Amino acid sequence: MAGAAGMLQFLQSALLHQSFGAYVAVLADQRGWSKTALSGAAALQSVETAILGPALGWLLDRFGPRAMVQVGMLVFGGGFLLLSQIDSLAGFYASAVMMAVGISLGGYFPLTVALIQWFERYRARALSIMSMGLALGGVMVPAVAWCLANFGWRATAFGSGVIIIALGLPLSRTIRWRPQDQGDTVDGLPEAPPQTAGAVSGTRKPRTEFTARQALRTRAFWLLALGHGFALLVVTAVNVHAITHMKEGLGYSVTQAAFFIMILTFGQVGGVLLSATIGDRFEKRLLAACCMLGHMTGLLLLTYATHPAQVAAFAALHGVAWGLRGPLMQSIRADYFGRNAIGMILGLSSVIIALGQIAGPMVAGMLADLTGNYRSGFTVLALAAGCGSLLFFFAVPPRQAATS
Repeated sequence: MAGAAGMLQFLQSALLHQSFGAYVAVLADQRGWSKTALSGAAALQSVETAILGPALGWLLDRFGPRAMVQVGMLVFGGGFLLLSQIDSLAGFYASAVMMAVGISLGGYFPLTVALIQWFERYRARALSIMSMGLALGGVMVPAVAWCLANFGWRATAFGSGVIIIALGLPLSRTIRWRPQDQGDTVDGLPEAPPQTAGAVSGTRKPRTEFTARQALRTRAFWLLALGHGFALLVVTAVNVHAITHMKEGLGYSVTQAAFFIMILTFGQVGGVLLSATIGDRFEKRLLAACCMLGHMTGLLLLTYATHPAQVAAFAALHGVAWGLRGPLMQSIRADYFGRNAIGMILGLSSVIIALGQIAGPMVAGMLADLTGNYRSGFTVLALAAGCGSLLFFFAVPPRQAATS
């Protein structure tokens, strides 16, 4: 399941998340659409996530992820097929929303919830395996950029849609819901008897379980959601605008810029491996706080770069921070609030997190249109991410709710 989830994340990252900036750069040149207008498509995707998040959480907690992921892959691939046929900005927005719906149904959220149900002792490691696919997707950005340059954006989008459907549907069939429904147990360990809970070696201790309502009443829920949103200010702005900034502000071609994204990918892979190694050993909120400082420093290096080494340093630092922090975001919520209502809890969190996803690309794009470059927008977002490190620092575990 972790491997299949990683492959599904690879498809989504390689063909959309980390390649979207290449489409933005090409469409801005060929169609003459403004950076603000193109950023609006990314914002619409995040708005859709915020709207569907609570509903998806409710559906996941009751019906499981497999059918949802299968439908998501069909819709996601269909969004790329639609993109290959569009001739207007409205059509571009429609394809972006369709892809966003597909990723919401078959992407990070439902896959994470499924894995959380199966792992507790090595939860960060399992989520890191899945996140490895998200990280490795950046390796394909130069290939996508090459296809855009040699075959055009229509053919590239059409081919992406076919690949997603052809590979995504078989992979989605491996996803399973709760282990007890499959005759198995969390971590493969027997439950500890109530009278000796935690006293018997090789058994699994009962954990605190929060309802969604109880989680909403804790300070930790809001600090984690806001901190995650502040992180995505930088992540989404980089995904949408970094290639354009390197092309227009730093003088690189789209293909050259894509190679810096590949360096970012190697950094992200290193961060994911680090998360798998230390994520279950150290205080996750403190690791996340350090990662926020990494996001800030990396983006400032990109913003004011005067040498390729500075751009490479941005890519490595931002990538490591992203890779290390990513798996911790959902793992720490499961540690704090338990598994029983994790779908709804993550869904409610996504409403707040989406604000960062919306604001990041929009702030960068609007200030770039107003000032003629990305310096002011990127600086604002970098400083906001640095301040966001305090949110994770103060996100201490909540007091216990009813114990299952």
